Amino acid sequence: MRPLIFGILFFFTLGFAQGQSYSIIDSKAIKLYEKGEELTLSRRYYDAIESFEAAINREASFLEAYVKASQLYITMGDLEKAEQTALAGEKRLVGKNAKTKNIAEYGWLFANIHLKKGEFEQAYERFTNVDPLFEESFKNSIYYRDMKSQMDFLSTQLGESMSIEKGRLPDPLNQFKLQYFPVLTADGKQILFTKRDGTGNFDKEDIYVSYSDGENSWTQPVSIASTINSQYNEGTCSVTADGNILIYTSCDAPDSEGSCDLYVAYKVNGKWERPRNMGKQVNSRSWDSQPSLSADGRILFFSSNRRGGFGGNDIWYSVRMNDGSWAEAKNLGGVVNTAKDEISPFMFFNNEILFFASDGHQGFGGMDIFLSRVKEGDFQEPENLGLPINDHLDQVALFITAQKDYAYFTELTEDGGENDRSLLYRFRFPEEIYLGENLTVTAGKVYNSKTGEPIDATLSLVSLTNDSTLYQFRADGKTGEFTMLYPDKAFSGLYVEKPGFLPKIYNVERDKLQNVEDLEVNLTPVAPGEEFVFENIFFDFDKYELKEESISSLKRLKKFLDENPNVNIEIQGHTDNVGQKAYNKTLSLNRAKSVQSYLIENGMHPGRVMVVGKGDSEPMVPNDSKENQALNRRITIEIL
Repeated sequence: MRPLIFGILFFFTLGFAQGQSYSIIDSKAIKLYEKGEELTLSRRYYDAIESFEAAINREASFLEAYVKASQLYITMGDLEKAEQTALAGEKRLVGKNAKTKNIAEYGWLFANIHLKKGEFEQAYERFTNVDPLFEESFKNSIYYRDMKSQMDFLSTQLGESMSIEKGRLPDPLNQFKLQYFPVLTADGKQILFTKRDGTGNFDKEDIYVSYSDGENSWTQPVSIASTINSQYNEGTCSVTADGNILIYTSCDAPDSEGSCDLYVAYKVNGKWERPRNMGKQVNSRSWDSQPSLSADGRILFFSSNRRGGFGGNDIWYSVRMNDGSWAEAKNLGGVVNTAKDEISPFMFFNNEILFFASDGHQGFGGMDIFLSRVKEGDFQEPENLGLPINDHLDQVALFITAQKDYAYFTELTEDGGENDRSLLYRFRFPEEIYLGENLTVTAGKVYNSKTGEPIDATLSLVSLTNDSTLYQFRADGKTGEFTMLYPDKAFSGLYVEKPGFLPKIYNVERDKLQNVEDLEVNLTPVAPGEEFVFENIFFDFDKYELKEESISSLKRLKKFLDENPNVNIEIQGHTDNVGQKAYNKTLSLNRAKSVQSYLIENGMHPGRVMVVGKGDSEPMVPNDSKENQALNRRITIEIL
């Protein structure tokens, strides 16, 4: 970044001084100045500064020499010295020296110094004051246009700074020399991060994990697993909301496709299986790193500098297929990616907001953190997170909890020596940045209703409005435990399925699953005489035509029959006790026939799906309230 700034400043001088004229006439001072320019072009910056300062010592009113020396201090990162030199020169900007050219040069110089120091109000004021003095030829340059764009951006940001208070994560976290890229499970009970003991060639990266031990209290960090951490580097990881799928970066491993590759590991029955390289569908011969899994692990986002992108590092993505393989990675597109760098993607738990760092979108300087919202399947124009989350320094990554309360990040402490450290911090995430509707994180267990043994069933949360799968998780085969996320306003169904068992179907809103902290799901093995309530089948009042919102359950019943080709079923229609019994029986039969018709129209043999209308003869609960009557209006499926 620094050579670019110098180029901008240097171009400004050329733009204002074609056929160079100076604020002094001393030929020896001018000769020292011109020698400094030659040394600058040779990148001998220290020698060039000495030459410019020699010119100033000979002629204290040499305005152009102050500017050049200040520019070089900026290039070398010494902003205090740059400002001191510029201030010393500005004091000479009086009388006959106060020419338009010189005033404009100093205004441009100070605007850049203030920007680099993060003094945005001063930078904006300086630029605004001298902007009318710039020549039209300079205003047509890319350097001016970039600065004007940033000033226009600042005009929308100044005075809009949010209030955040950073807090260092407590002991026993932050006990290592370097720890970075923190990620948490959805329930906030696990934190994973990359640990490194130093920056030497033999200081390798490992993934460490710590567990919540109360409010902002953590257990001693330990290696995530001997099957994952090895003699090679393992770092920059992402984990699913339930903590059962891990993707991480490893560089220069024997099975690597390129310089750095992505690896995937699955936790099965409570233990991490040995990881494997994600292969050529995901990895390339280039740098592939900084993964972010969607909450349920169905989509992977990562950063790569491979060919086929828009610039340096771009955000790419891959989709996990039904058989567990990963589809060929694709570029996320030109809305998010630019000709510069986009890194550190983080897909928020609602699968609707992607955070990433970039120096290609308009920001405050260096890398800023942006978010892009997903609407109707498309990523929208990125939004800068604003002050003070972003500033003049590089912001690399954020991780925001499912509860939207805290953002976790890494901060580097520098003292120029061996004591440099990177530490884990967090701050309360500002409510001003809208992250969508609230998510409820709950847990539960799945058991075999006959034996009481845990089952590794699949749990799918499905939008009944458009039959899209919102989340899909798997219960642990050893404990039966699972995690599920529920969006507050979703009209959704929860489907718990495993081959060889009857499915369990819930209506999330009616069954108030968001309020159930430990949902216990009992699945019944397929056997003659067993039955289940076929939830989320909807009819209008006094009608038997299926509503569109029924499609999710209908598809799953078809899937159940396809997976169990020797099973025949009886579709049973039931009503409440309102109305005549004969009428209710006919209505219930017609509703059962509607389900039967869907299955037959979608390829099911008619002999496998019988129907019966039972009217109000078999209520589940007494018909003594509207809620109970609603429960009695149902379709049940019995195994024949």
